[in-house]
Amino acid sequence: MTVILFLSCTEDVKFNNPAFQGLKDNNFWRAQNYNAYTTTNGDFIIESTLGFEKITFKMPYPTQKTYMLGVDDITTATYSNALPSQSQEFMTGENSGSGQIVVTEFNAETKTISGTFKFKAVNVDKENVEKPEINFTEGVFYKIPVAITSNY
Repeated sequence: MTVILFLSCTEDVKFNNPAFQGLKDNNFWRAQNYNAYTTTNGDFIIESTLGFEKITFKMPYPTQKTYMLGVDDITTATYSNALPSQSQEFMTGENSGSGQIVVTEFNAETKTISGTFKFKAVNVDKENVEKPEINFTEGVFYKIPVAITSNY
């Protein structure tokens, strides 16, 4: 009986290492796949996907700092859904959308990047009055693997 008591008190703890998650319009969203890489033109990209949904961050080569969104086209956040019945794309850019990407750690030795994010992105389809924007809050990316060079 004592063994049963101890077995019933155990908890299954699952660590998300690495992870990319946040609240999409106040609903929990966690990526199944994620990666980061530099492009041949010098942009640094962090991508995460959940089925047909994709979040892409573009920024200069990262350092530990806060990157503001909605200020320019150098640092941007994009959310897209490629499911044909729900196809949509939302972006931040110069004077469009808002938010921030905070890089808390960029480890060149272990080739990982970690940080937080929140953003409001504007629908690329300006005529879509049903869904003019999308909001991500309480976002975290943790130890996302980084490929230092890419053919993209």
